[in-house]
Amino acid sequence: MAFREIRRYGDPVLRTRTEPVTAFDGRLRSIITDLLDTVDAPGHAGVAAPQIGVGIRAFSYNVDGEIGYVINPELVEVSEEQQDGPEGCLSVPGLWFDTPRARHAVVRGVDLDNEPVTVSGSGLMARALQHETDHLDGVVYVQRLDPQRRREAMRQIRESDWFW
Repeated sequence: MAFREIRRYGDPVLRTRTEPVTAFDGRLRSIITDLLDTVDAPGHAGVAAPQIGVGIRAFSYNVDGEIGYVINPELVEVSEEQQDGPEGCLSVPGLWFDTPRARHAVVRGVDLDNEPVTVSGSGLMARALQHETDHLDGVVYVQRLDPQRRREAMRQIRESDWFW
């Protein structure tokens, strides 16, 4: 089991768009195993590859007892109906801010055998799918906040003992 250290806000890997996976090999299997091991911890709803320092398009999720992963995910559908509720991030530990997200989302990608995978959900699953896909595009959830919430989030981040 390889529980990987989570990169924190301020690390450039979190603000860099990831590259699609093209090699379905042992290295990829190892990364996916690490993502699954890392997400399988209390309080972890999702872990994107950049959060463990790897710049590839892959993430794992752990929502309501459903644990899985998606390689080369693309957000292909989001509902017009919105949810605005508390959201946190392992890369921004201890801070939660109301963040607008679509109530329902669908992600399509592939598995380790390069076979198609579709993951969809509402509520927390929709939030996790959007949040993790954002990470793969170099977006951290605080960037999605309205200007007033973002200023407050950045103030709290700068004052955090983990922020460098």
